[in-house]
Amino acid sequence: MTLKIYISGTLYDKEDAKISVYDHGLLYGDGVFEGMRVYGGKVFRLPEHLERLWNSAKAIWLEIPVTPEALAQAVNETVAVNGIKDGYVRLVITRGAGTLGLDPNHCRSPEIIIIADTITLYPREYYEKGLHIVTVSTMRNHPAALSPRIKSLNYLNNILAKIEGMQAGCVEALMLNQKGEVAECTGDNIFLVRKGELLTPSVEAGILEGITRAVVIELAREQRIPVREMPLTKHDVYIADECFLTGSAAEIVPVTKVDSRKIGAGVPGPITLRLLDRFHEVTRQ
Repeated sequence: MTLKIYISGTLYDKEDAKISVYDHGLLYGDGVFEGMRVYGGKVFRLPEHLERLWNSAKAIWLEIPVTPEALAQAVNETVAVNGIKDGYVRLVITRGAGTLGLDPNHCRSPEIIIIADTITLYPREYYEKGLHIVTVSTMRNHPAALSPRIKSLNYLNNILAKIEGMQAGCVEALMLNQKGEVAECTGDNIFLVRKGELLTPSVEAGILEGITRAVVIELAREQRIPVREMPLTKHDVYIADECFLTGSAAEIVPVTKVDSRKIGAGVPGPITLRLLDRFHEVTRQ
C-alpha cells in the first residue's frame, strides 16, 4: 500500500507529497512540529501533544489555520487511512510559502503536514543491555535566544550535538546548558535514579517539556517513587545508581555508560525496568 501524506486538507501519495521550495519551513526552519506514537491504532496523548504544538506556535507568532479538534481529526484519519496500528506520526506546521526574505508577513498561509508511518529508533539490544552516551561540547540553546520549550523545525543545535556524539561512537549525546548543568539529550529527556529517588532536570534547565517525560513522572508517583525536578551536573550523572532516557520515539531506554563511566551496576536498573514495564502496560492495553 502506498503511504498517504496529509498536506493542508488533502491526502497525497508519498511520491506526490510536495511543498513549495519557497516555504519558510524549508528556507529558515520557521515552523513547529510534534512527534507522536501510535499504539493499537490510537495516537498516544494526542491532546497533550496538540496543546504543546499550539504553545510552540504561539511562541513564534504562528497562527495554526485550523482548530485543535479539526487537527486531531485529521491526524486520526491519516493514521487510519495508512492502516497504522503501532507506529509514529510527524505533525508539522510550517510558516508557508513566502519570499526569500525573512519577513513572515510575506508568507501566504501555514502548511499542515501529517506523516503516519512505522518507526524503529533503537534496536532491542539497547533496551535489554542499555545505551552508551557521551557528553558533548555543543551547548543547548540559551533559553533567552531560542527557548528549548519551543519544538521548532530548527533542530540544528541538536543535529550538531548528534554528530559530535556519533563521532565519539555513541548514537545519543548528553547536552549541557549555559550554566554547565545537565539539560537533555539530542532527542530525549534524561532521568537519574539515586537512592530510590527519580531525578530529572527542571524546565528552568532549558529543556523541552517532553510528553513521555511527563508520563514517566506520573507513573513514578503512582508507584510512590519520589520524583525531584532539580538542577543536575555531570557529577550527579556519574554517581547515579541508574540512568534512562525518555522520548516519544525512544519510549524509555536504559543508559548504562556515560562518558565511558559505568552507571550503577552497568546494567538496566530495577526502577528503570519497573517503569518500562508499567509504561508498556499503559501504552499497550
